[in-house]
Amino acid sequence: MTAKPILDGILVVDFTQFFAGPVVTQLMAELGAEVVKVEIAPTGDQGRLLPFMKNGRSGYFIQQNTGKKSLCLDLKSDRGKAIVRDLIAKADVMVENFTPGVIAKFGFDWETVHALNPRLIMCSVSALGQTGPLATTPGFDFTGQAYAGVSAMIGDPDGPPAMIGLAVGDAGAGMTGFASINAALYHRERTGEGQYLESSLLDYLFRAHEANIEAYSLSGGAVDPHRGGAHHRVYAPIGYYRAKDGYVVLIVTEGQWPSLCKAMGREDMIADPRFADNDARVANLEVLIETIEAWTMSFPGKDELVRVLTEAHVPVAPVLSVAEAVAHPHLIARETVRDIVDPVAGPMKIAGSPLNFRNYPKHTSGPAPLLGEHNAELLGRHLGYDAAKIRELEETGILHAEPAAGGG
Repeated sequence: MTAKPILDGILVVDFTQFFAGPVVTQLMAELGAEVVKVEIAPTGDQGRLLPFMKNGRSGYFIQQNTGKKSLCLDLKSDRGKAIVRDLIAKADVMVENFTPGVIAKFGFDWETVHALNPRLIMCSVSALGQTGPLATTPGFDFTGQAYAGVSAMIGDPDGPPAMIGLAVGDAGAGMTGFASINAALYHRERTGEGQYLESSLLDYLFRAHEANIEAYSLSGGAVDPHRGGAHHRVYAPIGYYRAKDGYVVLIVTEGQWPSLCKAMGREDMIADPRFADNDARVANLEVLIETIEAWTMSFPGKDELVRVLTEAHVPVAPVLSVAEAVAHPHLIARETVRDIVDPVAGPMKIAGSPLNFRNYPKHTSGPAPLLGEHNAELLGRHLGYDAAKIRELEETGILHAEPAAGGG
C-alpha cells in the first residue's frame, strides 16, 4: 500500500447537494482529499431530509457523503461569504451543482473565484449544462433522461416510458466531473493554471447511447430507435428470459449463437433460416423468445440455468433483487457492498466506491458528517480562528451546527 492517499493534500471546497455533485467530491474524499462541505444554515444539504431515515439521520445523505467535513454557515451574510472566500483562496478544487446562475448570486462565480485563486479548479455539475437554450432550466436525473432520448428507450414498446429505479445520470455526471477534475489537476501540475470545468447529466446520458444515434443518422432516419420492453429490437437474442424463480438476462452475439443452440440441445436452430443471422432472428423475434423461454423455464431455477450457460460460455446473469445483490458473495468480496457504522444511524450497508487501485485501499474515509460538525476544526486549522472568534460566530448565527455536533 502507498504511504499517503493519492489525493493527499488536495483541499476541496464543496457546495454540492443531493446526488450528482456529492458523487464528485465523495470520490475525491475516498482518495484522500480533504473535502469541506459548505452547507447553508440552518438545514444544509437538502439530501439530509430524504428517506430512508433512522434516528433522524438520512441514509440517502450518508450514502453520498462519507469522508467529508461539514462547515455550516449563513451564506447570505457578508461574514459567512468572507469565510468561504478565505477558504477558496487556499483551495485546490471547488465543486458546485446549483442550478446554473445560483452560485454567481452567492458571489462565487468562476471569474470571482479565479481572481481569488488563479490555481483553483472549479467544476459545475448540472442537469442540462451551463450553456445552451435550456441552461437555466432546473432539473434532475429524469429531466436529463427525457431530453437525452433515454426515457424513450425504456419501457414496453407500446406503453409509456418507464422509470429507471436508480439515478444513473446523476452517478455518471458525477464520475465525469471527477474524471475532468483529475485531468485538470494533472494539467495544473504541468502549467500552474487553474481552469473551469462543467459536467452535465444530459451530456453523460446522451453519450450512453452506444448504437442508437449513429444508427438513426447513418440510416437517414430509416432506423428509429424505440423502447423494446424486455428484449432488444435490433440485436437478438438479447433480453430478459423467465426462469421458474425470476429472470435471467441473455446477451448473445453472432459468434455465440451456435453455443446457445448447443447448450439448448437445439443445434438444428443454427441452420434454421428463421434464425440464420441477426436480421432473421430479429424478424422472427417472438418465435425466438418463445423457444428460448420454453427451455429456460425447464430448469429448477435461475442459478442452475446460469451455471449451464456459463459453462457453455454464453453471457448470462441472474436478475438479482436489491436484497440478493447486497448479499451476493462477489459484490461483498469486491467491497462493492460496503459495511459502515454511522455514529447516528448505526451499522448499515452502502454502495462502495467504484474506484480500484492495486496499491491503494478501496475505502479509507470516515462517516458522513453531522451538520456543522467540523466548523471549529476547519476554521481553526485553515484560517487560524481561535476559540473565542469561533464562539462569537456561533453566538451571532454565522456558524450553525446540529446539537450533537456541538459546533465543532
